[in-house]
Amino acid sequence: MSKYQLSCADCGSRRCSRLKGEFPEFCLTTSLDEEEKSAVKDKYNSEETHRVMQAAAEVEGRYYGKLTRVEETLKFASILGAKKIGIASCTGLIDEARIFTRIARARGFEVVCVLCKVGSFDKAEMGIPDEVKLNPGEFEASCNPLMQAHILNREKTDLNVAIGLCVGHDAIFNKYSNSLVTTLIAKDRVLAHNPAAALYTSKSYYRKLLKP
Repeated sequence: MSKYQLSCADCGSRRCSRLKGEFPEFCLTTSLDEEEKSAVKDKYNSEETHRVMQAAAEVEGRYYGKLTRVEETLKFASILGAKKIGIASCTGLIDEARIFTRIARARGFEVVCVLCKVGSFDKAEMGIPDEVKLNPGEFEASCNPLMQAHILNREKTDLNVAIGLCVGHDAIFNKYSNSLVTTLIAKDRVLAHNPAAALYTSKSYYRKLLKP
């Protein structure tokens, strides 16, 4: 018996998208009871969730393979009826955030951009050891995803867009944002913000990732 809990990654047949053929014993779809399925499905009846699902389906159905993620994000915002977009950006991706702001404004959106270092303080104030700083012994501003969420909540944005937030900081921002959050750029400093490249090259350049 495998020491791992088997799940979708161990199947990969995608029969759940067609509901045809044989399913493995550990299939998460066939193991659901009707009460479970019904309880989750009922949540889509809430006004906001239903509205978001409808908007997402329209973007997918009308523009699949036709629009970039930048364009899809703004189409999604438009279909939702969003007027004010918040951007939570890493300082290292300020150029990208500025370009996205220009594009969004050109399409009629009001935009508020908040960088991760707004309201910053030294990492030491968070109890972060000096030895794990990038520059030990010096002031090193901590990212402040809570402040990013606070400001965008205060501004009452209709939709927030994350651009290059650090792993973990993005989780905090998403948790405390009052508005829906969609990610435009996932930060990967090594791979030019294309984290999927490590997966695509896991049998060649990045095969070290598969070693215990």
